[in-house]
Amino acid sequence: AVNFSETQGTHENSGPLSGGRQHTSGTGRSNGSAGGDAGSGSTDARPRFDVPVARNGYRWWYVDATSDDGLHGLSIIGFVGSVFSPYYARARKRGKADPENHCAINIALYGKPRRWAMTERGITRVARTAQQFTVGPSSMMWNGNELTIDIHERCVPLPFPLHGKVRLSAPALYNAPVQLDDKGLHHWQAVAPQSRVTVEMDTPALKWSGPSYCDMNWGEEPLGRGFRQWTWERANNSRGTEVIYSVERRDGSRFSFGRGFNAGNVVERSIPENHALPRGFWGMTRNVMSEAPPRLIATLEDSPFYTRNHIGLTLDGEQCDAYHESLSLDRFMNPVVQLMLPFRMPRFA
Repeated sequence: AVNFSETQGTHENSGPLSGGRQHTSGTGRSNGSAGGDAGSGSTDARPRFDVPVARNGYRWWYVDATSDDGLHGLSIIGFVGSVFSPYYARARKRGKADPENHCAINIALYGKPRRWAMTERGITRVARTAQQFTVGPSSMMWNGNELTIDIHERCVPLPFPLHGKVRLSAPALYNAPVQLDDKGLHHWQAVAPQSRVTVEMDTPALKWSGPSYCDMNWGEEPLGRGFRQWTWERANNSRGTEVIYSVERRDGSRFSFGRGFNAGNVVERSIPENHALPRGFWGMTRNVMSEAPPRLIATLEDSPFYTRNHIGLTLDGEQCDAYHESLSLDRFMNPVVQLMLPFRMPRFA
């Protein structure tokens, strides 16, 4: 069991959000199959880094992992058109902003020591090819079914150096994108939901390996124009890797879905009932979809508009550990929050 916890507790049931295998209102679409060779376009199994991104749009590639001994964890996100960037938000207010001018690779290390880095860089510091995405001194590169992340960053708020490599290896890549909105402007796709990483950090000195997960999101408009909020969680159990998503769209409709991934196969999963964890320090709601009341193991990130948590939940009758996130786009767009963000997300053009 993972034990890089900071807070613990038990939580009461707040009632169902959506019943099993249903769209609470509105529609979404999914298609595709597992595996396949790299090609062009947004539905490739192997995610090309050179796919065009629309003005005011975004594309990101996400990795999370936990060490085999449960003492360490990480999340890494490479952004073209950084959706949480206050600089990109200001640029969009002036017209059609170029996402290439607002890129970042966000690295968070959990356990001891903890580290956080997210430096935005402009178009002159960014390069994208089919296999490689370079932002300043850091990069992400696919080679077959292996992703190498080369990290050379400086942390905030304390300027610790952050240097090392993370290598992800996947037995299968998946091609099963899901349309999150009713206009076809926002999509999600699991890429390597069943994978492993090796972490070799020089600064701080860390070496570990463990199970990992990789997906990607892309959109043709700002995230906040399509959604008010969302909840996402992923867990591993005896059936494979389980992902549950629930979004509230800007028009007030909801779309929820569950996917199971195992040995190259993708199956639809039922949606468990909704439970409420205690609000975060900043008042963020944290709804968890689980068959039984969940357990908060660790609050990994707690901001005015976003929380990342390590939780224990029940799926398919099994207790399992899961990564969980809650996001409020209304809170993100609050002017006070926008003024706070540069302290966590500096920009070097």
